[in-house]
Amino acid sequence: MVHEWKRERYTISTDPSRLDLKVIHDFLTQSYWAAGVPVEIVKRSVENSLPFGLYKDDRQIGFARVITDYATFAYLADVFILEPFRGAGLGKWLVAAIDSHPELKGLRRWMLATRDAHKLYQTTGFESLKQPDCWMEKHNPNVYARDKV
Repeated sequence: MVHEWKRERYTISTDPSRLDLKVIHDFLTQSYWAAGVPVEIVKRSVENSLPFGLYKDDRQIGFARVITDYATFAYLADVFILEPFRGAGLGKWLVAAIDSHPELKGLRRWMLATRDAHKLYQTTGFESLKQPDCWMEKHNPNVYARDKV
């Protein structure tokens, strides 16, 4: 089921048919967390997630996706607002919309990784890990560079 939130000329929608994959890929390939990501990987990641597109009129200006089992766990990923639209509270609104999504209520754990947006996510209850020594990861930051060789 598609969900939408509206504010003035802005809309947040979970309708995957509205997404502009070029906008998403162009931003992600320049981001610190997904630099150089191939468009095929972006397409597959969006197809296998719950996407949230942010639009001004019909132009996509932001994005986020949630990787989830819809029962116990969700990972918030690839959150961005295009540069010309920052500073108007749209990022907070996007994260709040995600937090209010009815199919994501009652999850036991949410996760995300950020280098510079802690205050944004704290507005919806995210906090630093209480027991970081309990968490492990496999991280391959050069995976996209490797694919180009």
